[in-house]
Amino acid sequence: MNQRTPIFFFILAVAANLYGCIADEAFRMAAKPALMPLLALSVLVFALNNRVDRRRLGLLVTAELFGWAGDVLLMWSEFPFFAAGIGAFFIGHFYYLRVFGRLSWRRMSWKTWLPCLLLMGGTVYGLVLLLKIEGMLLIPMAVYGFMLMLLIFSALCGLFRLKNKGAWIIVLIGTLLFTFSDALIAAGTFGLSHFALHNFTVMATYILAQVLLAVGALKL
Repeated sequence: MNQRTPIFFFILAVAANLYGCIADEAFRMAAKPALMPLLALSVLVFALNNRVDRRRLGLLVTAELFGWAGDVLLMWSEFPFFAAGIGAFFIGHFYYLRVFGRLSWRRMSWKTWLPCLLLMGGTVYGLVLLLKIEGMLLIPMAVYGFMLMLLIFSALCGLFRLKNKGAWIIVLIGTLLFTFSDALIAAGTFGLSHFALHNFTVMATYILAQVLLAVGALKL
């Protein structure tokens, strides 16, 4: 398969989804389930034409497929679907951690880990208070938020401790955008904020985050 073919269809799906976020709900709903499979296919086709570490490739594609499951489940706002969607993204982030985390944390001392864990925990606690998360979702959302902090921490560790700075900068921007997108979803879900271009901003930052994480993983 030509390397550009899945990328072309991915761009079409992105355009349809973002257009739907602004003008036509049918476009958004129709295109959203196609986003991550097309991105995963683009990654696989790229790997066939280039030398890519097979283990890292498998972890990356698995993370993207759990992202697809989360996308589909979050198309419904009812509690069981929302909770299952967050769970799917959590598992996807776990696979992202296996791509980036183990590489960037290698041989890091507990003296570095301890203050970083405290900082991440404090950040999650502050976000929970800011977003006014409570009830049954409090603990799951806090755990999910900590997973996002671990992704950002992994990217920072890679940036400051390892070579290939350009790839780690791409990964870091991807993790920050993912966190920003999820924070917007949480703010809208818990009634804190929902502005005119809310859905467009959520999807634009989310899609860009997934693309940057894929590109960063491939460059590593």
